[in-house]
Amino acid sequence: MTQTINKSALFNASCFALITTAFSFSISAGTLRQLGDDLGYTAERLGYINSLWFFGFPIAMIIGGLIYHSIGPKKIMKIAFLSHFIGAALTLFAIYFVSDMSYVLLLASNLLMGIGCGCTEAACNPMIADMYTGSTMNKMLNRFHMWFPGGIFVGALLSEAMTSLGFSWQSQFWLIPIPAIIYFYLFNGKTFPKASVEQAGSLSGNIKAMFTPLFLFIFACMALTAITEFGPQKWTGLIMESSGAKPMLILALTTGLMAVLRFFGGPVTKALGQTGVLLGGAIVSTIGIYLFSTQTGVMAYVAAIFFAVGVAFFWPTMIGFVAAKIPKSGALGMSIIGGVGMFSTAIFQPIIGGWIDSDIAEQTALGLTGAELDLAAGQATLSTMTTFPIILIVAFLILFFWQKSSKPSVATAH
Repeated sequence: MTQTINKSALFNASCFALITTAFSFSISAGTLRQLGDDLGYTAERLGYINSLWFFGFPIAMIIGGLIYHSIGPKKIMKIAFLSHFIGAALTLFAIYFVSDMSYVLLLASNLLMGIGCGCTEAACNPMIADMYTGSTMNKMLNRFHMWFPGGIFVGALLSEAMTSLGFSWQSQFWLIPIPAIIYFYLFNGKTFPKASVEQAGSLSGNIKAMFTPLFLFIFACMALTAITEFGPQKWTGLIMESSGAKPMLILALTTGLMAVLRFFGGPVTKALGQTGVLLGGAIVSTIGIYLFSTQTGVMAYVAAIFFAVGVAFFWPTMIGFVAAKIPKSGALGMSIIGGVGMFSTAIFQPIIGGWIDSDIAEQTALGLTGAELDLAAGQATLSTMTTFPIILIVAFLILFFWQKSSKPSVATAH
């Protein structure tokens, strides 16, 4: 390229954009219980609020992926900033309205923040690929995607510290615009790389590749890997509050370990192969969620370690599998796989909330109250969540034997 492009500034801005995504995830998870208590919401209603974040994300990611080559990353990131900023602001002011209006504002807030996060993925992934080539591109993509679990780690620790110091849940949402303002400043006035159209491929060819048995199989598996990863994480604060462990410290431990593991994702995938990584992840994540559903106190942190090891490589390996094994699906295929993961998580949020409400009613009927009730109901819900990775063990065993003659390849994207 002949353009004068400040790659370092654009890359750093992309990382801060992904940190904004991570903050919106971790802070909303950490303040979920306080928000519900203040506004008198059931867990099911909180689930619908959660789900809008996960609906906005894939909608923006898929649409952004389709229009990237026509409008470029600069305009998409402007939409991301407005969505992140306005979404956080709506959450801050929602409590000042009557119940029904505050609920509508919180739905809109989560939808906008999800759109901002999806735009970030849609713009920054191909932009980084356009700035770098070969092994350098792979390295930079991996370093970029570290900042989702890494940002959740930072956001979880900040949220826990603010809660301990007596800050309200509203004040914690002021953290979200901070990295948004930083990435807006770093992007402002910069020359962006021209969108490469050479590798875009044929849309009809992409769609044809997505109607093959292997793609449809991975499509179904992605729905389960995503909810296995995001289901327990998003409800950590509400479920684990009465376990004797600090919910945000569990979230920080989980995501911090995931960030470190993803840094070494390439060598791990090379050693075990993609199907080996997926099968191993399903087994270990089942153990992790089972431990969450049965253990309290210090053992809850041990459960978090198992859970983190289990889910750490799910997302990048699933995306990498599509890139390596179904290359004719192109960038659209990878966007669709990522999108179904987020859609699945959105659909299951109110369902999980309904499970919690049902388990609370069941445990109340048994005479439990207070923290004992919350713990028993939460662990019962987590026990139900083990269904997801158990199904994945069977699915990835099928995939392992289906693909055992294929060469292992390295996943490079999240």
